[in-house]
Amino acid sequence: MRANLIAPFVAFALALFAVHAQAVDPASLPKIKISKMGLYLEAKDVPEFLKKHAPKVLFVDVRTIEEVLFVGSPDGLDGQASFGTMHYDKWDKEKKTFVRNPNPDFLSQFEVFALDKGIEKSDAIVLICRSGDRSALSADLLGRYGYTNVWSVVDGFEGDMAKDGPNKGKRAVNGWKNIGLPWSYDVDHDKVTMGK
Repeated sequence: MRANLIAPFVAFALALFAVHAQAVDPASLPKIKISKMGLYLEAKDVPEFLKKHAPKVLFVDVRTIEEVLFVGSPDGLDGQASFGTMHYDKWDKEKKTFVRNPNPDFLSQFEVFALDKGIEKSDAIVLICRSGDRSALSADLLGRYGYTNVWSVVDGFEGDMAKDGPNKGKRAVNGWKNIGLPWSYDVDHDKVTMGK
């Protein structure tokens, strides 16, 4: 009988702990950065998260190969699998960029790295993109295929755009690169899907 009284309090305490264990408040995120799993990290917390969950954690960049090659990538990546692909023959006048469509090979490209590292569907997976949009979408897709512990880096590699000041309109607010975490232009052929 006493156990029946304690169980709801234990469940509440665990739920409260889970909310406070994550430094990112989902209510503070724009809709595009919200994933169905609701697991979020800021770039500054990724290195410690990876260390804590090693070796059963996978860190994957979901930006295009062009972004990885010409903008750089975070140190410590296990792989790169493009969530979208650029279509250089189609221009989006409103967004002033080439059209990017979902990559139909994303899941198979991602799973190459998961299998290589022996990652189970319940192991921690950390996804990073430019600013947190595609990592959330990628987390949702992986969730549909049974992955249950997928974290989105909400400020991504380049960060969010400054809304005012001298850097207005530039990705200068947060993100892996802006806060000084280690990164490089060197691309490991074995960690990009183009090389698989």
